Amino acid sequence: MPVRFRLDNPALAQPLRQIEHVIRRAGGRTWLVGGCVRDLALGRQPRDLDLEIHGISPGLLHTLLTEHFPVQFVGKAFGVFKLARLPIDIALPLRRPMDDASISGLLQQADPDMGIDKALARRDFTINAMAWDPDTLEIRDPFDGQADLSQRRLRHVSDRFGEDPLRVLRGMQLAARYDLTGAPDTLALCRTLTQDGLPSERLWDEWKKWLLQGAKPSAGLHWLRDCGWLRFYPELAALQGCPQDAEWHPEGDVWVHTLHCLDAFAVERTGQDDDDLAVGLGVLCHDFGKPSTTKEEAGRITSRGHEPEGEAPTRQFLARLTNQIGLADEVVPLVRCHLRPRQLHDAKASDSAVRRLAKQVGRIDRLVRVAHADHLGRPPKPDDGFPAGVWLLEKARALAVEREAPAPIVMGRHLLELGVQPGPAMGKLLEACYEAQLDGLFSILEEGLAYARRALPPMH
Repeated sequence: MPVRFRLDNPALAQPLRQIEHVIRRAGGRTWLVGGCVRDLALGRQPRDLDLEIHGISPGLLHTLLTEHFPVQFVGKAFGVFKLARLPIDIALPLRRPMDDASISGLLQQADPDMGIDKALARRDFTINAMAWDPDTLEIRDPFDGQADLSQRRLRHVSDRFGEDPLRVLRGMQLAARYDLTGAPDTLALCRTLTQDGLPSERLWDEWKKWLLQGAKPSAGLHWLRDCGWLRFYPELAALQGCPQDAEWHPEGDVWVHTLHCLDAFAVERTGQDDDDLAVGLGVLCHDFGKPSTTKEEAGRITSRGHEPEGEAPTRQFLARLTNQIGLADEVVPLVRCHLRPRQLHDAKASDSAVRRLAKQVGRIDRLVRVAHADHLGRPPKPDDGFPAGVWLLEKARALAVEREAPAPIVMGRHLLELGVQPGPAMGKLLEACYEAQLDGLFSILEEGLAYARRALPPMH
């Protein structure tokens, strides 16, 4: 562990120097706290800064900041000043827990003279309970957070940890991001907590961090299991102990397989959050249908039909996590079709089959990523480059359906010009034209209109 921190990012270092200088001249002290200090302790450069100001009243702090920066004040109960266009949050130490909704206001609850060690004692995990003074270069680590980082241990600071049960899910995403294992007493405390009553948007924030930032997502799910919190996610709990045929899955049960798949996904994240989120959830949920379909037949373990059976538990799981509109509709096709890349490849499928797959899933590129992670999640089977995925992507690109379903060539307005009136008959004819287009019977509008004329009823 480094004994001296260094902030190299000029976009953060320059405003930090300005803030620290202003605060020091006014008789206060600036501490970096939380995740940015944790990252510096790991030798990483933080992407944002959390500052805690001691020795200055709320009114004076607001005045000093607004003289130099556009400032947004976020919730008096939390006492956070956000600097516009800068990833810097500035807070004051408070007498009451920061997550206590009964706090009447910043002026009543701020405690500028609280010692930094006392303020750190209110944080969640020891690795987040460190502080660094960028002026004196003093490091405060009263709970041995650096030692826990070096030993890859996730340990709570105090019994006040239980004041916000969301911290259990925060532990999940931290375990995944830094490959940490829960300390026994911390896991025991987590088992006494419940997520009942927590708003879904707060749950979702932690799950997104786990999926989009976790270097080893399996460590996060191990943490969740060891905390006893799989009881809130029965779709995940059902994967434990669900057997698989050892010939195809030498790695173990469906739970173990899913963990391997998620770690493979994390290695290949693109940094495009929308894509990574849909793909990651597809990987997480892809075998949710196996517990209800797995059986032993003639000495072999099978799970026929598990792909479509995965739809209902996937929707139930996502509905418990988030109200984000349309997300389940992006993820479910990836679950329902995750075996299709290999099936189409093995069958040497036609262009029509690839177009129809694009119609079904929308994003073949995302589907191939889910299928590839599924393919990789079977150690010790080697990575052979997933030729089925390579083949399917090449076909989809050649047909211009890699990232979208084929757009219908013949539209309702075209049929109106042919004299077809709106109604069920027009709908059936449009569907027939689209099916013919998918089959490759035409590729331009003139050919499509000719097909439509031939398909018109005789009296037309």
